[in-house]
Amino acid sequence: MTAFVQVALAETVAEAEEIEEILRAAGIEVELETAVDHHPSETEDAPQKVLVPESELEAARDAIEAMTEPDDLIEDA
Repeated sequence: MTAFVQVALAETVAEAEEIEEILRAAGIEVELETAVDHHPSETEDAPQKVLVPESELEAARDAIEAMTEPDDLIEDA
């Protein structure tokens, strides 16, 4: 079994799915996992961990960096 490691933390499910799409397009296996304890009856958008096989971590980072705009990486302070 391949060990998965976190490559990114998405603030919303939509953001996680966008990153997932980028990675899948690059041929990288992806799993999403809720980053916080979240009650199933709540409807709020919980942060998501974006996980990839450890052996593909560097390629995943490169793919995310290549496919995102520099402004997307800067968070408002």
